[in-house]
Amino acid sequence: MRFDDRSVVVTGGALGIGQAVSELLAARGAYVAILDWNESAGNETAEKIITAGGRAFFQKVDVSDFENVNRAVENAGKVFGKLNALVVSAGIQRYGTAETTPEDQWNEVLDINLRGAWHASRAIIPYLKKQGGGSIVNVSSVQALASQQNVLAYTVSKHGLLGLTRSIAMDFARDNIRANALCPGTVDTPMLKWAASLDPDPQAVYDACSRMHPLGRIAQAREIAEVAAFLAHESSSFVTGAVWTVDGGLLTQIGGVPQTDAV
Repeated sequence: MRFDDRSVVVTGGALGIGQAVSELLAARGAYVAILDWNESAGNETAEKIITAGGRAFFQKVDVSDFENVNRAVENAGKVFGKLNALVVSAGIQRYGTAETTPEDQWNEVLDINLRGAWHASRAIIPYLKKQGGGSIVNVSSVQALASQQNVLAYTVSKHGLLGLTRSIAMDFARDNIRANALCPGTVDTPMLKWAASLDPDPQAVYDACSRMHPLGRIAQAREIAEVAAFLAHESSSFVTGAVWTVDGGLLTQIGGVPQTDAV
């Protein structure tokens, strides 16, 4: 599955799942525009891709600001000459309930996780129309389909991504623009490392997450990137408005009972 002569914008493309997507698509021939707020990580990822023979550039972006995103996408269009796909991976995690979540934290999470996805789609759709179609892939979460305690804003934002995905799929199907969502389970990313660091025993958090997945382990970011690549490619040309659960079987079990033995 090659991406030769195709260009892809990846938000949150500097770290975690987004980084894995950027590196995988570039390795398969794509021109990759990495949009992220983390300047050092973004430049490092772009340089890694270029050193490996790929084609990429980084642009610092605040996805909560539409004009900022629009300028970055416009610049990518100028650099690459065309845009074929978008992968939305920018996201943050915060903790709190409906009672304890401060309003500024709610706004922060929704602005980045959901508003940011809308901004990126809104910016790239005109370019996809010019190309006669394209693909938008939103990285959501299993928490778009279920939930945990104490993650109100994150869960709401990830549920919202499914609505955004389905609406785009319906509204732009006649333009041959497809939109799909990925719902990963637990993935070994900097976000997980940060979350685990909040616990007195971070390794215990990793171990518990592994036991909760029937496959007996958490995912590597590259495994999620492989599915994102399929959805971004014309190999999935009849797939739109779909939600792909990539969770190691996490949501198949009744009651979410942790596995006692790793498979």
